[in-house]
Amino acid sequence: MRQIPRLFVSEALQTGAEFPLEDGHAHYLATVLRLDVGAELRLLDDRTGEWAAVVSEAGRRRIRVRVGAMIRGRETVPDLWLLTAPIRAERFEWIVEKATELGVRRIVPVLSERVNHARLKPERLRAHMVEAAEQCGRTALPELVEAAKLGELLKGWDSGRALLFADEMGGAAIGELGVGVPAAILIGPEGGFSEAERAAILAVAGVKRMSLGPRILRADTAVVAAIAQFQAFAGS
Repeated sequence: MRQIPRLFVSEALQTGAEFPLEDGHAHYLATVLRLDVGAELRLLDDRTGEWAAVVSEAGRRRIRVRVGAMIRGRETVPDLWLLTAPIRAERFEWIVEKATELGVRRIVPVLSERVNHARLKPERLRAHMVEAAEQCGRTALPELVEAAKLGELLKGWDSGRALLFADEMGGAAIGELGVGVPAAILIGPEGGFSEAERAAILAVAGVKRMSLGPRILRADTAVVAAIAQFQAFAGS
């Protein structure tokens, strides 16, 4: 049995709405999946939720859809931010993909002294987020914001949001920190933060040093480990 395709679209969805799909989606459905009129779809708009839909018109390069009933509303996303330094392009895309699957609300690329890969492509990163959310059953996407310098982030930090610093120099297990949302997880670059940056991070009111275990982890592995641990212990 063929799985029903799930697609995020830019249109606001409501019962009875009818519109053509964007070129990329149309090509995928018409050329790759070879869907015909009447084929079922699931559409998501990252605003209202997930909707049933059918193909109302099909051509070699054109797909038009008609929206049916809402299946479920947009999920509630825990107020967890990921603050992480950009690394090599394909690995940072993997980070964004996994953060989407694991359920963070906001992704903030953090520029620090030892960041060597700051050329981000937001549209490409968003495409990875969308694909991950479509495949793993999510109805919401993280907010991807512009890269920010570490010093600027720390200077304007909201004391009402816990800052969990995944510190290579040590810290406490997430279960011992007793932290819930709102929160943010901070992961450093491949070379780690400088001593001056570490001092600035540790000077933030309410910062908590989070241990990811006894092993030295690559930045992308640390991201997944930290989010998974937080979600498990915070119940979100």
